[in-house]
This record gives sequence, C-alpha cells and structure tokens, in this order.
Amino acid sequence: MPPLRIISRLDIKGPNVVKGVHLEGLRVVGHPGEMARRYYEQGIDEIIYMDIVASLYGRNNILSIVREATRDVFVPLTVGGGLRSIDDIVEALRSGADKVAINTAAIRRPDLIAEAGRAFGSQCIVVSIEAKRWPDGRPGWEALTDNGRERTGIDAVAWAEQAQRLGAGELLVTSVDREGTARGFDLELLSEIHARVRIPVIASGGCGGPDHAAAVATRHCADAIACAHIFQYEICPVPQLKSELQRAGIEVRRCV
Repeated sequence: MPPLRIISRLDIKGPNVVKGVHLEGLRVVGHPGEMARRYYEQGIDEIIYMDIVASLYGRNNILSIVREATRDVFVPLTVGGGLRSIDDIVEALRSGADKVAINTAAIRRPDLIAEAGRAFGSQCIVVSIEAKRWPDGRPGWEALTDNGRERTGIDAVAWAEQAQRLGAGELLVTSVDREGTARGFDLELLSEIHARVRIPVIASGGCGGPDHAAAVATRHCADAIACAHIFQYEICPVPQLKSELQRAGIEVRRCV
C-alpha cells in the first residue's frame, strides 16, 4: 500500500479560512495563504481549498487565493466549490490548481464528471461526497450538496460507485456527522465506499489526533486523510502527526 497521504483541508468563506461543526456554526480561523505556506513548510503532502459558499451564491471567489498560494506553495492543490462547468474547471486549472473537486454540479448533472475526465484526464477530477446518515434511521448514508445544506435522496455509496464509472479519478468523502467533532473518521462509511471502488479515497471529517489517522490506515479504508481541526488549532501539527504515525508502523511521506 502506498504511503498514507496527509492533506490539509482549508474551507474558505470570502477571504478567510473558516471552521465549524457538522459544516455549520462557522468561525474564522486564519488567512488561507498564510496557513497554506505554514503547512507546506511543515511537510504537508497536499492542500485542498474548498469554497464552501460558492454553490449557494452561484459564484466562485477562490481563484485569487489559489493564484497567491501557487507562488510559494509547491505541493498539489485541489480546488473545489462553485465549479459548475468545463469553463470553470479550465479557469481553476489555469489559476494553478492541480486537481478540482466537484459535488453539487456533479450530482445535478453527472455527465459533467465524464466530460471533465475526457477533457483534462481523470487524475485531476475529484468527486466530493458529503455523506450523512439517513435521518429516518435506515442503514447507510445520504449524499448532500451545497456544503451539507441540501438533501438529494441519493445513496452516498451508490453515488461513489457511479462517480467512478463516470470517470472520477479520486473521491473526497466527508462525513457530515463527524465533521468538526474531533471524534474520529466514520470508518464504516469509508470502508463501505473503499470496498466498492478502485480509485483513491480521501477520508475527511472528524480527525482529532494521530489515533484517528492511524485507524484509517490500519483498516485500509482510505488512501489519504484530509485534516483541518488538528492543524488549525495546533493540536497536532503536521510533523508531529507524521512522526506518530511512523512510530505506529504506518508509512507516510517524509516531511521536507
């Protein structure tokens, strides 16, 4: 198994990085450029910039942030939020993104995944899945859109399989139930999806420390973890997380 990739997820609202719980109750935690540079210097493997209000307001203001980051951050950047068309993806890639993440637009028009994969290669198309347990108590999870605000009635695991068939190169799977809680990743959700697809899965939502990251690796239910809380509040900086994972026998990429 390749080394576990450690990714910093930066949720963007306007000019700021924000953090909440269950994708709600957002508070400002920092400046996106400064945080990206700090994580890069600490040895982060990748960075995800996610504009969490772009789909709601039908706009995308994140590309200036991406252009700033690419001046002195030299790890892969994934950009998501408000990308609704091939033209939007072109603009994101021209701004310096290495990959794009699509959710709301992909659920509304799944063929966008296939069109984007043909145009740019599946390696740079990430389908973002915001999953929440069904509110009526039935087994499984529902895929949500608009940063967890809108229900779709679509089964999240089945949607992951469809996204792969359509040409997604990677899946960013966020547990809305766990996001911001620091209670650990939803290993059951991740295991269900990872068992059904052959493309890489990024675990997101709930990491509170090295033990939670190690659980993903030992269960072999994701290929990467995206963390926000532990980095943004300096609970476990990037070098510490990598060191503790290595001590647990989990292979990670070395810090720069």
